[in-house]
Amino acid sequence: MRHINTRRSIRRYTARDIEPKLLNRLLKDAARTQTMGNLQLYSVIVTRTAEGKAALAPAHFNQPMVTQAPVVLTICADFRRTTAWANCREADPGYDNFLSFMNAATDALLYTQTFCNLAEEAGLGLCYLGTTLYQPQAIIKALQLPKLVFPVATLTVGWPAEEPPLTDRLPMESFVHAESYLDPTPKDIDRYYSPKEALPENQEFVRINHKKTLAQIFTDIRYTRKDNELMSRSFLDALRQQGFL
Repeated sequence: MRHINTRRSIRRYTARDIEPKLLNRLLKDAARTQTMGNLQLYSVIVTRTAEGKAALAPAHFNQPMVTQAPVVLTICADFRRTTAWANCREADPGYDNFLSFMNAATDALLYTQTFCNLAEEAGLGLCYLGTTLYQPQAIIKALQLPKLVFPVATLTVGWPAEEPPLTDRLPMESFVHAESYLDPTPKDIDRYYSPKEALPENQEFVRINHKKTLAQIFTDIRYTRKDNELMSRSFLDALRQQGFL
């Protein structure tokens, strides 16, 4: 069992498979997480086959763990099932809108985090793929997702074959606010971010990328305005395609 303070993103896995009984137990137990209106507005697509992983890999920029992990889970915001229930019970559903997507996405992410906690307690390793929202149309096509179903999170899951170093975290005072939001001053920013900026690995990132500051690594290379705007348009197009706009 692992403690939350020692959790790591695992990108390399052993050849050992995950027994269906264990995976099903974790998937079932995670459903005890919080959910809006007790509707459980999520669905999970379990991908085990090499063909299925290969179909998903391009949507995640062909990161090796997508094809190498024993299991890939795609967690989706799902209002289709609830809408079908309403239609079958003489009720008039009104869930083809952005608020409904947000509610379902929140449910899906709560489920995702609860599953992560349970899986790590069982000794499994995971990697949360932020790329899920970058090219949602590719995932929708690969998994044949119908309208009112939208991918919001992907996990690669397996038995760890590595123990990478812990990543740094900002101090609590940088994100916990008493009573109302406290806008950080430049002095606050220095106090919050200087330890992160002083880490040798981060200083090396800055050096090899010919930048002046660590912040520029994020704004100019990793998460650029151009890419954010392009993927935002793609994301909105996918929401329209899936019936949420």
